[in-house]
Amino acid sequence: MRVPKKDLPAIKVLTDRFCFLDIQSKGVKWVSHALVVQIKENNLGYRRVGFTVSKKVDKSAVKRNRIKRRLRALASDVIGLYARDSCDYILVGRKASISRSYDLMINDLKWCLKKTGYYHKTEHDNK
Repeated sequence: MRVPKKDLPAIKVLTDRFCFLDIQSKGVKWVSHALVVQIKENNLGYRRVGFTVSKKVDKSAVKRNRIKRRLRALASDVIGLYARDSCDYILVGRKASISRSYDLMINDLKWCLKKTGYYHKTEHDNK
């Protein structure tokens, strides 16, 4: 399912705390085994993605950073191809994010997008 990086659309990263709080309070949320997805439409015309892993997930910064790296890779592979434009997405890591296989995490994120109605089927979709 790997698509070359040059073929993936660019994704902007959310860093502003106000944006995170706005999406968390006014957006749509869906929970899966490995992650939580929070989504809110924006008027910018492009996708933005934010990542967060709290200390409740794991006290170790090394493990939290590993989860964030996995979430970034997941966003690159899934959000870039299957998510709708003009939306902000927050991926929240859970305890299972560190040990769950990457393929299952891809399925989890796609499932969350489908359940929230923000899934956009493309030619890369094999289903």
